[in-house]
Amino acid sequence: MKSVFCFLICLSVAQLCFGQDPEFSQYYAAPLVLNPAFTGTSSDHRIIANHRNQWPNITNGFVTYALSYDYNLEHLNSGLGVMIMTDKAGTANLKSTTLNFQYAYKVNLNDKWVLSSGLNFGLGYRNIDFSKLVFGDQLMFDADSGVPSDDPVFSNLQSTSYFDFGGGMLAYSRKFWLGFSAWHLNNPNRSLINEEAQIPVKTSMHGGVRIPLYHGVFKKDRVAAIMPSFVYKHQGNFDQFDLGTYFFYEPVVIGAWYRGIPILQNKADNVSQDAVVVILGFQLQKFEVTYSYDVTVSELGPISGGSHEVALKFKLDIATSRAKVKRQKYIPCPTFVKD
Repeated sequence: MKSVFCFLICLSVAQLCFGQDPEFSQYYAAPLVLNPAFTGTSSDHRIIANHRNQWPNITNGFVTYALSYDYNLEHLNSGLGVMIMTDKAGTANLKSTTLNFQYAYKVNLNDKWVLSSGLNFGLGYRNIDFSKLVFGDQLMFDADSGVPSDDPVFSNLQSTSYFDFGGGMLAYSRKFWLGFSAWHLNNPNRSLINEEAQIPVKTSMHGGVRIPLYHGVFKKDRVAAIMPSFVYKHQGNFDQFDLGTYFFYEPVVIGAWYRGIPILQNKADNVSQDAVVVILGFQLQKFEVTYSYDVTVSELGPISGGSHEVALKFKLDIATSRAKVKRQKYIPCPTFVKD
């Protein structure tokens, strides 16, 4: 008989809807996941690929992929983007896939500040591998016998699709940025058993500053900089706070982050201490690669294996020289650009 650990995952589907969305520790390496207002903020056309393997020591943990492409319509002060993200978890391969279309419009507040407002229109699809589910009334039979379950939940199980909507705003200069985003504003229903399983609204506040470490009178080709930043997220009964900094000295990027809210240690449904994140990466002229590892400091401990994350960024230089000069004012600090 096959392992009965494939038991009744469908009975917990209603509970999964109160969990958090898939997240990346390298949140500025996945800007369109963080805030649609980041759409079109690169000087070149931009392709980003992200992969996260969370808790690899736990059988069939959480695996998330994201792929995005965005570009700047400089003559319209706009940005367009498309992003696809897939998250898979559990022995029965509970999979959620979203295809998102994003638009952002930018306004110059003055010579130094830009205000970007973005919208996200998403199509979601959720399914599960029914063949890997084992119900209580099937345990008396050989799992390979193909005997169907009489459980009424099994007869209601089906894949589902839904429409999703969100938006955000971002104000930034060459050295500062501050943004806000809100996702799932229409509370889409993604139940697999014909019941109500609405995705709760997720809000995020994020910001930071880029601080050059050289202010001398001589111009240098390479100047080291640190970039302290934060991200606060709230969704349903969950809160998450990330605080840390990048250190950049071309072409090396090093980062360290703390994720957790110690003041919530006595409140239910919140993790007071989650992880310490370390990041190492390299930035070349048209290509960036970064790797991060989450050291789990919650009660789950090292038995989980932490989390591994890789981000790849490609820039396509297809703009004219005149357009490139104009676009420089739209580059926010998280891209580690030089002054």
